[in-house]
Amino acid sequence: MFEEDFAQTPLLSGLNPEQLAAVTYPAEPLLILAGAGSGKTRVLTTRIAWLLHTAQAQPHNVLAVTFTNKAAKEMRTRLGAMVSHSLRRMWLGTFHGLCHRFLRIHHREADLPPSFQVLDSADQLALIKRLLKQAGISEEAVVPRVLQGFINAQKENGLRAADLDAPDPHTKRLIACYADYEQTCRREGTADFAELLLRAYEVLNARPELLAHYQSRFTHILVDEFQDTNALQYRWLTLLAGGGAALCAVGDDDQSIYRFRGARVGNMADLMTAFGIDAPVKLEQNYRSAGNILAAANAVIARNRKRLGKNLRTGAGAGEPIRFYSAADDAAEARFIAGEIQALRQEGLPLAHMAVLYRSNAQSRILEQTLFAERIPYRIYGGLRFYERAEIKHALAYLRLAVHRDDDHALLRIINMPPRGIGARTVEQIQQQAQSAGVSLFAAAVQLAGASAKIAAFVRLIHDLHERAQVADLAELTAYTVAASGLHDYFAKQKIPAERERTENLDELVNAARFFRPEEAAGWDGVSADTAGVAAVAAFLGHAALEAGDNQADGGQDAVQLMTVHAAKGLEFDAVFVSGLEEGRFPGEQSLGDAEAIEEERRLMYVALTRAKRRLYLSMAQQRMLHGMTRTGVPSRFVGEIPENLLHFLSPKPARRGAGHFDRFGAAQTAAAGGGFYAGLRVRHTKFGKGVVLAAREAGGSVRVKVNFGSAGIKELDTAFARLEMED
Repeated sequence: MFEEDFAQTPLLSGLNPEQLAAVTYPAEPLLILAGAGSGKTRVLTTRIAWLLHTAQAQPHNVLAVTFTNKAAKEMRTRLGAMVSHSLRRMWLGTFHGLCHRFLRIHHREADLPPSFQVLDSADQLALIKRLLKQAGISEEAVVPRVLQGFINAQKENGLRAADLDAPDPHTKRLIACYADYEQTCRREGTADFAELLLRAYEVLNARPELLAHYQSRFTHILVDEFQDTNALQYRWLTLLAGGGAALCAVGDDDQSIYRFRGARVGNMADLMTAFGIDAPVKLEQNYRSAGNILAAANAVIARNRKRLGKNLRTGAGAGEPIRFYSAADDAAEARFIAGEIQALRQEGLPLAHMAVLYRSNAQSRILEQTLFAERIPYRIYGGLRFYERAEIKHALAYLRLAVHRDDDHALLRIINMPPRGIGARTVEQIQQQAQSAGVSLFAAAVQLAGASAKIAAFVRLIHDLHERAQVADLAELTAYTVAASGLHDYFAKQKIPAERERTENLDELVNAARFFRPEEAAGWDGVSADTAGVAAVAAFLGHAALEAGDNQADGGQDAVQLMTVHAAKGLEFDAVFVSGLEEGRFPGEQSLGDAEAIEEERRLMYVALTRAKRRLYLSMAQQRMLHGMTRTGVPSRFVGEIPENLLHFLSPKPARRGAGHFDRFGAAQTAAAGGGFYAGLRVRHTKFGKGVVLAAREAGGSVRVKVNFGSAGIKELDTAFARLEMED
């Protein structure tokens, strides 16, 4: 049967010309550049089915790799409906799943026991804590999660402890712990997730005869989401494909947003060079979004320099303009979003077909509070509600002890959080003392304080918080608690980005306390002036418990989806709200001054825009409380990169500045309030160089400014002493 005849078969019917070209491509290395909403999963599964249908491959000749078990299951289900072949001998699964299968077969070559056990993330962390304890290393000296991240990162780069060296003592200690961890896993016959891939790669690389066997077996290797591969995954794939296999990689460099996990967007260009691929097959026909949405996404991503290049298009028409709203502050922004959700609901759009996206989890707090007040059911997708997050529960437990020192549950949660050397054995002693004396755990800790300096320090901290709770207002007490407890510093020092970001949630908790109105809480009537401080804390704690336990939709209830942009990748909704579009928020302040980081942030914006099918809202706040400072927001550069004719302004339209950027709102008023300095202003410092002002506030006779100096970091300066030159 000739190739042109296949286009008439049911298997290939309905494919557009680009998809058909990708599916029926000759048995050669191929890169499919698949734009958002272009049907890449259909193309990938149909190509496998076509290979089987045309007898170019048998199931045992196919290795298909995905990133999630869900994607692997979906692919297998689709294939089962498309072909008559048994798929039992096909290797289809995640990187970890396939390497686990390989190591079970070749456990001897891998020097693993036949019944080796796989450690999940929780098991791995527990083992690390056990080893640190055995080595007499405190969790303050080596934070277990930091060590876990270090070990996994080295393995994902193909590095063993013996391959590493470092000039500084702390990294040397991490390397030594890594070596100890490796020896223990070898002795106990265990392997963590990262080990599965590394060990499989090492076995294949060290045994030419085994590599030759699999290279001859897998004549077709197909990989989904190739833009998310890390260095070791790339090496494993190219090693297997090095014997002449037709490696088919499907991905989108414009949606590479996981650099913090080790993903290398450059793997796509490297693949083309290594396998002699002249040009990718591009899937540019989008089946998801209206034309205006795609035009905006194309305009934004075109600013990135190192792209393979594509331009999404649709046959669905332009659709509605993109709505842009600039709110006075973050509370007004949240009210606007809630109001539009209600209006869309009245028009008949189910809540589940709407999503609110934000750059960081800390932004969900004000949105949750507003949706709660408006009785709009919501669901946090891929994460926890604000008041359910571990760091928030820690801080609230301190506040609970501050007003009620006999709260045993709160004490058990934070007596060693952050780690202060009070281990399980000491806690058992406190519990035994409390039981024998018939008192609370805190009272027992007071009784034992004389025999333990660590217990004594904890007791003093709780006494201090209790005394302050009697006189300080709620916001002051919350801010003091977050700082004095050590929680903020503990998370700020973490080397894992996701752990460092917990400080944003703690800052947001302080904001929540600052704007909380206890007089509106139930039971406030009759509160005396003498007990108002403690009552305010109690009311706030009650409010937090209610928000944590109410208005979160159950599994089958219609609900708005709240999520970070990272969590939204791969999803689509009829209506999407992208919130917090201010410079320093999205893109994030840590990326300012870093060209590669800005490009990744722009790819993240591209992902956000392309989640919307019919209606897209962009919003910002002209003022937002961040890190204890009121920041004046300027529109994100990404909003300024969208052609103005695609936007419908629901608030006064900002002026343009420079190459497509929006100018600041109310520049004269902002500058006056900040002594001439404002967020977004470019400045120069004699020592730190060029920077961008993130926030400015008056402080007595001078102005305190927070400036991102790029490689020199973020500095907070007093303009009375620091000589800053304005460049705007």
